[in-house]
Amino acid sequence: MIANLRWSDALRGTVQRGERAVMVVVAAANGSTPRDAGTAMLVTREGLAGTIGGGHLEFEATRLAREALTGGACGAWAVRFPLAARLGQCCGGVATVVFAAVDASAQAWLDVVASCQRAAVPCAIVARLGAEAAGRLVVTLDDARGTLGDAALDSVAVVEARSRLAQDDAGTALVDACGASLFLHVVRSSAFHVHVFGNGHVGRALVQVLGALPAEVAWIDTREHDFPAAVPGNVEIVVTDDPAAEVAAALRGAYLVVLTHSHALDFDIVEAALARDDLAYVGLIGSKAKRAQFERRMVQRGLPAESLARVTCPIGVALASKEPGVIAVGIAAELLKLREQALLARGPATSVTAPIGARMRALRSTDPRGE
Repeated sequence: MIANLRWSDALRGTVQRGERAVMVVVAAANGSTPRDAGTAMLVTREGLAGTIGGGHLEFEATRLAREALTGGACGAWAVRFPLAARLGQCCGGVATVVFAAVDASAQAWLDVVASCQRAAVPCAIVARLGAEAAGRLVVTLDDARGTLGDAALDSVAVVEARSRLAQDDAGTALVDACGASLFLHVVRSSAFHVHVFGNGHVGRALVQVLGALPAEVAWIDTREHDFPAAVPGNVEIVVTDDPAAEVAAALRGAYLVVLTHSHALDFDIVEAALARDDLAYVGLIGSKAKRAQFERRMVQRGLPAESLARVTCPIGVALASKEPGVIAVGIAAELLKLREQALLARGPATSVTAPIGARMRALRSTDPRGE
């Protein structure tokens, strides 16, 4: 298996090693299917990254991708899978899957996608189905890079991609334009940014659990030599003499988990977190007695006692065991539950697609190459 990385990072690493790969993306999901549209996995001759749901669908998609690699296929193409009739899966829906062969020529557009993901900038990757060329467009709300090989098609694709990006959801679309079939894959940040302060036993266990989740994790501590030699691909190690200063680097809506080796350091981090009002979660490991002690110190510092109401302590789903792994699972479960509640509270996305006249004016004024 390929390490648990963002698919763009895994794909960049693959092409940098001179290997070819096939991106497999669920382009449309009708009825009951194992995964939703936009789900992606990377297939190489000997490895996989990600999953489109397992079972017979993934088995067959992997087989087809590896056949394409063996045959030297290039470009992108779509395959429709009636899950019951073709694969015998009881869920019975229909999944349309896009296969896109990728080689070293993809390095430029993959670098753009990776930059967008690191900066949490939504982007849309546009491919032309059935085309032998491996060209891609990478479109953001204010920029576009690359080409599909036709200027008029590029312009239409940019307008369509920006229409999709203006809607606050991820996903995919199959679009007919200028006599061509296009595949649009909207890629957004996971919006699940977790900062773990502390690399003790619970910190190490929690990072391993988060490594299996769609999260972006910053793992922060002063003790450089206490970090393990290898971490999950979605984890960035931050070694610093001042962990509390890293609170300022957390994105809006981030989840902070404080479990360092020092109560004084825990307090400094929590105090820095309470100076902000845009964090989704501030969790502090410890007992009710530790919470009461922190409340007293907050008052001594001149902070209102009610400010600690924004801090969760003790943290995690209540479980009897104090094993680090069990505590870590409880913390991760609490984070996932809060994230699910936040997503449900946002409700369905509202389409803000521009009227056709405005879209045509934008089309005429767009330079898709970003040069």
